Amino acid sequence: MTWAESDLHDSGSRVVVAGGAGFLGSHICEELLARGDSVVCVDNFSTGHPNNVRHLLEHPRFMLINQDVCEPLAIDGPLHAVLDFACPASPKDFETMPLEILAVSSTGVRNLLELCERTDARFLLTSTSEVYGDPEVHPQPETYWGNVNSIGPRSCYDEAKRFAEAMTMAFHRDRGVDTRIVRIFNTYGPRMRPGDGRVVINFLVAALANRPITVYGDGSQTRSFCYVDDEVRGLLALVDSDVTVPVNIGNPDEFTVLELAEIVRDIVGSSSEIVHLPRPTDDPSLRRPDISRANELLGWSPEIELRDGLAKMIDWLRTVL
Repeated sequence: MTWAESDLHDSGSRVVVAGGAGFLGSHICEELLARGDSVVCVDNFSTGHPNNVRHLLEHPRFMLINQDVCEPLAIDGPLHAVLDFACPASPKDFETMPLEILAVSSTGVRNLLELCERTDARFLLTSTSEVYGDPEVHPQPETYWGNVNSIGPRSCYDEAKRFAEAMTMAFHRDRGVDTRIVRIFNTYGPRMRPGDGRVVINFLVAALANRPITVYGDGSQTRSFCYVDDEVRGLLALVDSDVTVPVNIGNPDEFTVLELAEIVRDIVGSSSEIVHLPRPTDDPSLRRPDISRANELLGWSPEIELRDGLAKMIDWLRTVL
């Protein structure tokens, strides 16, 4: 019996989603409500937006709290899970919000873990493929310890998430908190910020406007792209499981950045020129998840092909740009 099917769920599972007004968090809120859970969405709107959850505000099982998780949360009543999506996650954020990223991944994570400890709730940390750094093992399994530059410009995010994983495991081992850790690879879909700075949204916005598509370096660096519906399905499968070791949730189909640019231009039917600029410091050369653990322990694998997911995202973008 899964957590979602347990007696707790029968009495109405109540779930806190920190960062629930963000891109990925808002999709999680939707799916939790759709399956019958009650949702307490906590967000300070530093990178999330009220519009992402506006359609949920009248739902009888949805509550929105405007708060920074770096401040202790006082949430009355029983809780069954706390899902942590509260961290800026784009390269632009690494440049403009490094201290905020470090704070939310340390003080914020601790506050959420202490909330779980007080309420006997399950905790999900959304970690990242960035903990693998610029990997020397390919594809990346969860057993790989990574190759991270601890003083580089990306370290505010890479090392913050590595610290958050360490804190999560310390609460699990020392205080008995029921924890889950997911390592998310590149995810895309509706509700990404048009100015987010991540590669998929950058390319799509440029192509739709027939503006130049900027590729850093020669474009030979690789990424693996998971559509948001697949990602949410994998995340909730992990939350509902008894798996306490880190799990990669991502699409193992690997593309060069230049291939992505050409696919985007083709699907949009764009006349955008592809231009090249120097690669940023510590930009990973390879990125592909080994999802054997997710497949074996959760029965999860992605279903949506890149071209199909991009087409869905383009339809959404055309309604908001």
